[in-house]
Amino acid sequence: MVELEVEIAQLIREYQAKTGKSLTVGAVESATGGRIADRVTNVAGSSDYFKGSIVAYSNEVKIAMLGVKKATIENHGAASEQTALEMARGGRKVLDVDICVSDTGIAGPSGATPEKPVGLFYLGLAARDESFSQKHVFPGNREQNKRDAAEAALNMLKQYLLRCIKARG
Repeated sequence: MVELEVEIAQLIREYQAKTGKSLTVGAVESATGGRIADRVTNVAGSSDYFKGSIVAYSNEVKIAMLGVKKATIENHGAASEQTALEMARGGRKVLDVDICVSDTGIAGPSGATPEKPVGLFYLGLAARDESFSQKHVFPGNREQNKRDAAEAALNMLKQYLLRCIKARG
């Protein structure tokens, strides 16, 4: 099976071949701690499209570096759809990329509440034409949840790229 990060590289190259336009990608990570960027940069030639990553683990960094609104975190929590979207949109601006993916969640084993269990992650994607998020609840331990969240974020990016290519004919 081909790794997701290799498929993403192939899709970005296919998009460029079809449109003549290159795409740039970035990541803003919280609970995954840099795993998304690590996976993407495992592909030789990823510097052609991957501009960088910010690990915004604390709420202060989310607010100061990415422009996440303090009220968003206070009203919805750091692990929320709203925070994931604001992280992705802010990361897209700060990193100056076409597409930015984000994650925020509760990797475990602590930090859970009755409404927000261990394994809850929100992933965000911001592009010029749209922004969206996904909610996941992973059943594993801390390490597995971080790995599963990075995999899900890469899969979300892959699905978005497939839609972009299909839309271009």
